[in-house]
Amino acid sequence: MKRKLGLILSAVALTGMVLTGCGGKNNGGNASPSASASSTPAPSASASASAPASQAASGGKVEIFSWWTGAGEEAGLKGLIALFSSKHPEIEVINAAVAGGAGTNAKAVLASRMQGGDPPDAFQVHGGAELNTGWVAADKVIDLNDLYASEGWKDKFPKDLVDMVSKDGKAYSVPVNIHRGNVVFYNKKIFDDNKLSAPKTFDEFFKVADALKAKGVTPLALGDKEPWTATMILENVLLGELGADDYKKLWTGELSFDDAKVKKSLETFKKMISYINQDHAARNWQDAAQLVAKGEAAMNIMGDWAKGYFTTDLKLVANKDFGWVATPNTTGSFMVITDTFAIPKGAKNEANAKEWLKVLGSVEGQDVFNPLKGSIPARIDADKSKYDVYGQQTIEEFKTAKLAPSMAHGSAAPEGFTTQANQAVNIFVTNGDVDQALKALKAAQASSIK
Repeated sequence: MKRKLGLILSAVALTGMVLTGCGGKNNGGNASPSASASSTPAPSASASASAPASQAASGGKVEIFSWWTGAGEEAGLKGLIALFSSKHPEIEVINAAVAGGAGTNAKAVLASRMQGGDPPDAFQVHGGAELNTGWVAADKVIDLNDLYASEGWKDKFPKDLVDMVSKDGKAYSVPVNIHRGNVVFYNKKIFDDNKLSAPKTFDEFFKVADALKAKGVTPLALGDKEPWTATMILENVLLGELGADDYKKLWTGELSFDDAKVKKSLETFKKMISYINQDHAARNWQDAAQLVAKGEAAMNIMGDWAKGYFTTDLKLVANKDFGWVATPNTTGSFMVITDTFAIPKGAKNEANAKEWLKVLGSVEGQDVFNPLKGSIPARIDADKSKYDVYGQQTIEEFKTAKLAPSMAHGSAAPEGFTTQANQAVNIFVTNGDVDQALKALKAAQASSIK
């Protein structure tokens, strides 16, 4: 077991350098691993009037580890810390956020700390394979069933979501949000000026792209300086060509990557990226989003943290400056990325960490965080009125959608697969060799998915 743990943690440290997650600005290099929460804003009057501190907390500290350092997500984290501090003024919050490439640096730092016996008290992790085949399999996080029972969470989170953070009937992390990964964001003015409608199918996408290209407009903005952004397009094409049920079979081994529909997906993906900006390899995802915001490109396929970036950072108005639609052929499906928090075994302040998780999992906490982040609440009973038109629509669609876990963000497959997939996609964007990409993805499936 000790050797297995070392291998898992080494893999996490390595793949942390290439695998990225949602949100987070590419600030270039590491931020200081920890920063005092004294820099966070004072709790608002409404937060100060919240319920009194739980008797379970008895002072001391709680160290919160995340990669939330970008515009909307940093504001959301500070809001959560302010809310927590209003409930637990006796507990000092250590904000140990690590900046850089949406988790690129953070995952490597976390792996090093966990392996070195210096875990934070609570840490951000994507629900699904990243949690379960990584930290749970390594026996490095505590079982949270007692917390789920005391807070009544199994009735407040969707069952499919609870399953994503559970293994063998035990829950190991608490979801704070839901992001949708299958979204096309588009510039409303460009579409209106050209009398175009948002594309809902692949055929419609290509017709719109051809019309825009003929007018000298870049149809699709991509920033794949970090390859996960292109991998996101591929996973959405797979979802559109296979449907949610068969898409999920890729991650259980029930459907092989040499299936004819997978080959068709790669051919569709190849055609889609023929419409991207020429400087895509020099841009990150925010840069690509800016092209759409400025009217220099028409569309961007991205998770809805881009919506938070548009509204919080760029001050755009949803459904006025930008519109959105599910990626082609995925209406009725929902590519799920969920940010969750787990508590490591050996955490110095476990009781305080549980109080932090209680705030994250509460209606109040989720409604403080998600409007700023661009995501929707993981809870089914959150206050819809606190969300803008995008959030309200997405909350409703999530209730009935078929859920599909994101491969690009660690929910669908082990990190080893995602690392290999990112490499294969990076090469494919350059050379467009369908057979070579199929071979690489098939090999990744054979080595990583049992």
